[in-house]
Amino acid sequence: MPAIPLPFVVALLLAILLVRMSSRMKDEAVDRPAIIFVGMCMVMVTTVGLRWSLDLAVVRFIQPIVAALLPSTAWICFAGLAQRKPLGWWRLWPHVVPVVLVILLSATWRLWHLPIDVVLSTIFFGYGIALLRLASGGPDALGAARLSDVRNAHLAVKLAGLMLIGSAFVDLLVAIDFDVNQGIHAASIVAIANLLMLAIIAYLVAVIGRSRPALDIDATAPVQQVQIAPSDREIGAAIDRLMREKSLFRDPDLTLNRLARRAGLPARQISAAINRLHGRNVSQIVNEYRIVEAKRRLEGTDDSITTIMFECGFQTKSNFNREFRRVTGMSPSDYRRSGATTKPVTSVAAPSSEMR
Repeated sequence: MPAIPLPFVVALLLAILLVRMSSRMKDEAVDRPAIIFVGMCMVMVTTVGLRWSLDLAVVRFIQPIVAALLPSTAWICFAGLAQRKPLGWWRLWPHVVPVVLVILLSATWRLWHLPIDVVLSTIFFGYGIALLRLASGGPDALGAARLSDVRNAHLAVKLAGLMLIGSAFVDLLVAIDFDVNQGIHAASIVAIANLLMLAIIAYLVAVIGRSRPALDIDATAPVQQVQIAPSDREIGAAIDRLMREKSLFRDPDLTLNRLARRAGLPARQISAAINRLHGRNVSQIVNEYRIVEAKRRLEGTDDSITTIMFECGFQTKSNFNREFRRVTGMSPSDYRRSGATTKPVTSVAAPSSEMR
């Protein structure tokens, strides 16, 4: 039975992921950059497989170019979650410069083989640091991500940054192996490390695609200008009114940016005020409103837990169960069986013990 090289196995898995992501576009707006990135990962691992299987000149030329495109595309996918508006082309052109440099070096690889590896490592390392810096702002830095998914999105950004940095070190190891051992161990290094990291990064970008809301209808609405900066408790009271009077927490596509536009306040100001008031981020506070509503419905209706989950604004059962347990100390089904009673809840501006 013929053996299938590992790169082609990874490429097949990425192809399945790509088809799954593309099919979701019929129902919701999955980020096009995320789909493009997964497609490029598939092309990358395929070229790696061809490189070590056939060693064709054209593959040697294409491989570093495709590799140079990966970090910038990953950055566009992830950084888009921190933007109030989509990135314009005028802000994307600097990301083309490293790719052009690699194309020039790849065209003269016989003279500049080592510099290509060094440049690629620098690109991966630089974008990895940039992603970690983005993640250092915490979940609230991802203002365009669904609040129900922002925890996973934030973790994905951190892991992607670390894996890009790891890929940079892998590229350096390959370059050193060629320089010292004529590339004896290069194939094993690439197979064990680089390919697996690319597959994981592709999956993380798929997570980011699911974190984007279907349609941001308020994307072009200007943020109201506040003449006098309100206090933290005034901001908390404004958010509380939106949650109670407008039931904004029921929106499964709610993001920090959307919340800011509805409140007429800058997103950073809301995030800072909520953190100072409660020591928790905005997504946790919004989920606590959802949990209070879920508890009320578990006590007073016979609706299924899944129905309650969706109608309270949650998208996944795992996130609903995790947040419910964080707030109440028990699962939704256990809570319903226990016959517990929801206590009255005061404003977020003056949180009660239930909201702590």
